[in-house]
Amino acid sequence: VQLQASGGGLVQAGGSLSLSCAASGIIFSINYMAWYRQAPGKQRELVAEITTTGSTNYANSVKGRFTISRDNAKNTVYLQMNSLKPEDTAVYYCKAFRPGRSVYWGQGTQVTVSS
Repeated sequence: VQLQASGGGLVQAGGSLSLSCAASGIIFSINYMAWYRQAPGKQRELVAEITTTGSTNYANSVKGRFTISRDNAKNTVYLQMNSLKPEDTAVYYCKAFRPGRSVYWGQGTQVTVSS
């Protein structure tokens, strides 16, 4: 199983970034997908998740600014991040899971937001 995240980088506050996570080795359509992030010295936290039917859930801190989506034909999950803030700086990880059955993590991609 591979979850290949990309799209991170350096952006000024107020800017936008789009992350992608391409999955292989799993049946993508039956997996929930999620983005997590971990800032230095902090625990990894949920940013957003999307179910197999497209229902979404967001951390309060990103509601209205971030959008998670999935393309089952491309085995890819996306995270569109707008109005970025310095506190969004973190390593972002994608996760594929089937509740109670399996969990897979991708490598992280660094997002840095300068003030």
